[in-house]
Amino acid sequence: MKKSVNVVGRLTSVVGAVAAVAAVGLSMGSTTVMADPNWPNKPVTIVVPFPAGGGTDAFARPLFTMMNKQMNKQFVLDYKGGAGGTLGAGVAAKANPDGYTFLMGAVHHAIAPSMYPKLDYDIEKSFVPVALVAAPPQVIVTSPKLPVNDLKGLIDFARKNPGKLNFSSAGNGTSHHLAGEQFKEMSKTFITHIPYRGAGPALIDLMAGQVDIMFDGMGSSAQHIRSGKIKALAVASSKRNPAFPNLPTASEAGLPGYEVSTWYALWAPRGTPQAIIDRMTAEVTKAMNTQELKTIWLNNGSETPNLTGEAFGRFVSSEVKRWNQVVKDSGAKM
Repeated sequence: MKKSVNVVGRLTSVVGAVAAVAAVGLSMGSTTVMADPNWPNKPVTIVVPFPAGGGTDAFARPLFTMMNKQMNKQFVLDYKGGAGGTLGAGVAAKANPDGYTFLMGAVHHAIAPSMYPKLDYDIEKSFVPVALVAAPPQVIVTSPKLPVNDLKGLIDFARKNPGKLNFSSAGNGTSHHLAGEQFKEMSKTFITHIPYRGAGPALIDLMAGQVDIMFDGMGSSAQHIRSGKIKALAVASSKRNPAFPNLPTASEAGLPGYEVSTWYALWAPRGTPQAIIDRMTAEVTKAMNTQELKTIWLNNGSETPNLTGEAFGRFVSSEVKRWNQVVKDSGAKM
């Protein structure tokens, strides 16, 4: 792979470029909210296209718990894992666009068009972008059973034992998968990819020692790093993460230039009434700006982003194009 996958850096520049547009969008949303005061009058389903326990869940669960309290309405998480998140996304795309189904997806949906030869939805045409929810870096973690304690030790071990180590991912075509492929190329090592139906199951087997390594989003790994159930070797970002200030960056630990981050976001099926999308945007923004969620986000290694509506949609379009090049450069295959 010729280019580092630094989503946080790109996100910062995109946010700066569209800040004025995003602000206008939120202002418009706030005036439209009053036009549809009865929504929602029944439970709203949030399709999470991965099993519980993964990175998407780490941000979806607290967000919609807060939304339940904030609006005194019911938001229900519906986990539909499989096929790198594309199975659940397909279900959400076909849902009745009446404002009672949304998709809480991830960067993986910007990667999927380049990895899957045929999808039954189009992330840009089948959905309306609502809001970016979180953008944490990824972290290199290992099973506690693996006899290495730092990144240089891992690379040395892998080079001396080609093919002996493996790494788990949330599925083919996910950021975990491509982060592993990038690691292999940059470190000149060979480790075997083992795809799972989501980061949650992959982490369970990592903790049990059934797999050796994972290139995971900080959101899903943070609690297990703190508990000692997995070992963190390096954060894949240009600077240390405030949640783990003693954890070195990959560059500091022996793999210069290795930077990979992920993001999680909310979409509505195409055709959902704009008044409802505006209301959801405003409520999500309000929830994410509470001190409670800001603290959770910080503990999960993410800042609180401010990118919504059309501005977020342009970011997704740029990500689809960029990941297409990343896939070509890496030679990653299903």
